[in-house]
Amino acid sequence: MKPTLIIGGGIIGLFSAYFLQKEGIEVQVIDQGDMQINCSTGNAGMIVPSHIIPLAAPGMISKGISWMFSSKSPFYIHPRLDAKLLKWCYQFYKAATPAHVKRSVPVLKNLSLLSKALYTEFRDEHPESLITLQEKGLMMIYQTEAVEKEEIEFAHLANTNGLQADILTPNDIRTFEPNLEVKARGAVRFPGDAHLDPGKLYAFLKSYLLEKGVKFHPNTQVTGFEKKGSVVNAVITDKQKIDVDKVILCGGSWSGELAEMLNFSLPMMGGKGYSFLQENNPEIMQSSILTEMKVAVSPYGPQIRFGGTMEIAGVNQRVNINRVKGIFEAINRYYPEFEAKFPEEKNIWKGLRPCSPDGLPYIGFAPGYSNVLVNSGHSMMGISLAPASGKIISELHRQKDTTLELTGFEVGRYN
Repeated sequence: MKPTLIIGGGIIGLFSAYFLQKEGIEVQVIDQGDMQINCSTGNAGMIVPSHIIPLAAPGMISKGISWMFSSKSPFYIHPRLDAKLLKWCYQFYKAATPAHVKRSVPVLKNLSLLSKALYTEFRDEHPESLITLQEKGLMMIYQTEAVEKEEIEFAHLANTNGLQADILTPNDIRTFEPNLEVKARGAVRFPGDAHLDPGKLYAFLKSYLLEKGVKFHPNTQVTGFEKKGSVVNAVITDKQKIDVDKVILCGGSWSGELAEMLNFSLPMMGGKGYSFLQENNPEIMQSSILTEMKVAVSPYGPQIRFGGTMEIAGVNQRVNINRVKGIFEAINRYYPEFEAKFPEEKNIWKGLRPCSPDGLPYIGFAPGYSNVLVNSGHSMMGISLAPASGKIISELHRQKDTTLELTGFEVGRYN
């Protein structure tokens, strides 16, 4: 039997492999990196059913333009003459409409809730993983009147869509953060959200899959495909040719290039984010987002991770230290007593989140192919949506009815 080959060994690729091998399907995973540190290992690790609005939303255009002029801002498009980038920006602009948001809310909510339920199942099935799923909710902390108005509006939208959102006063915040002052007008808390350590999750999944016989090909570049009609027979790499039964593209920010090799369009831009760990002193208890600065705060007991920024920068991997300064300066703006220390460059994690222009992932069969599937474009929601996306891909692979409707996630929507 020929294997199913997953191209891309990030968290989306590994969860796709996890659900396929559970069904007895032979799986191999190929990745251009070393599968040690990647976009899946150093992010905030948030599992957020509350995030029901796609990146492409009306307010992002005006905010994005104002943020463009600050190198420390939360959202930045690296200005350059690049036809792909210009096309992506135009597609983003076209998608950022109230109608698109209205269509996206239920589909993102359903995918997120399925993922959260699958994480709970995964934790119960694998107590040996020592993955602590911290079901403490998420707090959206705000300091300005303008953002307070936005967050309260969003809380009403969430409640209307069946997701609990509680509006907190500064006094209420103290009950969740008893150890230090939080400088805020208030917050919205989503008790149904959770977080975990993404590096530990990734390491466990990798060792579990190896144990189950999944073969990995790290540091291996895909150079082409051998195809006949609507079928890909083999994947050609810089090291060997691999005969395949099916192919699943989970290549993250590089998925667009893989799609080009297969002659279909999959618009994708890398949205670079940064994070760093600190000693958690005084101890912050609650997973939060510092909303004006879009900085994510993920506590893991004695350590805490601060992360953020969305730098649309293609696939360049350089550290822009000013973006990191923007994250760092937010810490004491919201937590004046926290003992923050600026990280050394070698301790700064960076990763490219794969962003589709409409802010929704691509999940399904590739246009024109009967044995090529795509699972990519999850933007900042890769960890959050990985189990649900992986389960759906395994259902499509086996030609079963999918757990969820896939309207909005069609792979061929830009063809």
